[in-house]
Amino acid sequence: MYISEKAKSISPSTTLAIDAKFKQMKAEGIDVVGFGTGEPDFDTPQYIKDAAIAAICEGKTKYTPAAGTIDLRKAICKKLKDENGLDYTFDQIVVSNGAKHSLVNTFQAILNPGDEVIIPAPFWVSYPEMVKMADGVPVVLTTSEADSFKFTAEEFRAAITPKTRAVVLNSPSNPTGMVYTEEELRAIADVAVENNIYVVSDEIYEHLIYEGKHVSIASFSPEIKDLTIIINGVSKTYAMTGWRIGYAAAPQPIAKVMSNIQSHATSNPNSIAQAATIAALGGGKEEIEMMKKAFAERRDYMVERINSIPGISCLKPSGAFYVMMNISKLKGRTMAGKLIETSDDFANALLDSAKVAVVPCSGFGADDFVRWSYATAMENIKEGLDRVEKFIKDNE
Repeated sequence: MYISEKAKSISPSTTLAIDAKFKQMKAEGIDVVGFGTGEPDFDTPQYIKDAAIAAICEGKTKYTPAAGTIDLRKAICKKLKDENGLDYTFDQIVVSNGAKHSLVNTFQAILNPGDEVIIPAPFWVSYPEMVKMADGVPVVLTTSEADSFKFTAEEFRAAITPKTRAVVLNSPSNPTGMVYTEEELRAIADVAVENNIYVVSDEIYEHLIYEGKHVSIASFSPEIKDLTIIINGVSKTYAMTGWRIGYAAAPQPIAKVMSNIQSHATSNPNSIAQAATIAALGGGKEEIEMMKKAFAERRDYMVERINSIPGISCLKPSGAFYVMMNISKLKGRTMAGKLIETSDDFANALLDSAKVAVVPCSGFGADDFVRWSYATAMENIKEGLDRVEKFIKDNE
């Protein structure tokens, strides 16, 4: 059977693979605890649901412009002005079927075959695959736990070649939860401007920061703003993962190309979800603060508990809802009858034996780690860590 060579080069998502195995075990009645997917366990706030119901009743169920309704794009412009100090016009905004779709559109719009995109590791598993789908070449820039998994301006400069077209910046980060400071971002911006390199700034977790504050790299100067494509959405902030609304803010020529691409790929995003997103962006922040408080409590417990278990450790993340657990000391051991050589080996042994699902970070470019999500109830976190502690102790 003939299949595209490019299509065959695209790897499956490790986050979705482990989640599928977890859900299958759960469906079979197995007592399994999952920490895989990046999805708030809170419900979408009622005022957003009410706006969606009203949109249905008002007949807002037809096609919209491919880039999203003008009302929603203006609401996004207002959000960017009020919260990030950024001035955009609605024709610089493209609303898509989730932030993931916005990223796909971005790479399709800015890359020619062979163009390189610098991707700091650990990275969200989909970044390299999206670049390859656009005929680009992902160039991994490895960071270390000792440096809080953040790259410096000097490391960025050293990774640049004549083929470099863009760098991916994800702050707060999935999977590390680390947040770049304003000083760090300014230094990175200077290098991007000096070398005329696009910054694809994934800011989807901007409201989930527990220490410090979010700063958009595009806010520093007109020069860096003209090179930045901001990616954001409502999935994480408003617990709207299934509503599938993301957006990009970009220079108008890039936004126009992205809209053209989307018009042929998917047409417009869901019209009802767009109406609900206007309500989300204009609503109160009480629900966000409540969710952040719960996440912070869970994070603190998870970090303290992991660091109390011999053989594993982690840094304390400043944002998002993930913890990177270092398992390097467990490699070489035989655990539950399996030799642990990779993070995949550990994750599978843990799931099969202790019935705990975590994400191996081999697909994130960091095979000494597994990722935990604390976007789950505290009782699940306690139970999961109890099982991990017993699993490690039983396999010393």
